[in-house]
Amino acid sequence: MATKKQLTARDIMTAGVQCIGAHQSLKEAAIMMRDMNVGALPICGDNNRLTGLITDRDIVVQCCAEGIDPATVQAGSLSGELHWINASAGADEALATMEQHQIKRMPVIDVEQGHQLVGMITEANLARNLTDAQIAEFATKVYANA
Repeated sequence: MATKKQLTARDIMTAGVQCIGAHQSLKEAAIMMRDMNVGALPICGDNNRLTGLITDRDIVVQCCAEGIDPATVQAGSLSGELHWINASAGADEALATMEQHQIKRMPVIDVEQGHQLVGMITEANLARNLTDAQIAEFATKVYANA
C-alpha cells in the first residue's frame, strides 16, 4: 500500500503574493490590500527580500488611531517580529510555527531559490488542507489569549 505524501508549506500556501516596498507608504499598503482583497502584505526591502509583514489592523491601530496620516509613514516602519517557513517544510511544521507564535498568516520562502518569497499561508489555507482536529487545536492555541 502506498503511503500518503506529507503536505509541504508550498502545497498549502497561496502563491502569487505581492510585496509592499519598505519605503512605500501605509496609504499605498492599504490601497493594495483593498485592491487584492487581503488583510496582510509582506514587506520587501530594496533587495526584494522579505523584511516584515504588515496587517490592516497594524495600519489602523498603530497609525490611524494615533492620528497619524498613513501617507506619511513608511510600511517598513511597522514591520514587527517576522516569522516565515521554508517552502519545503512540512505543513505540520508550518502549523506548529503559527501556533507557537500565535500568528494567522505566515510568509513562505524558497530557501533553495535565493530566499525568494513564494507565497503565504493563511487560516483559509489551513482550513482547506488540515484535519478538523488540527484546525481545532490551531484555533485553541492562536485565539486562546486573543
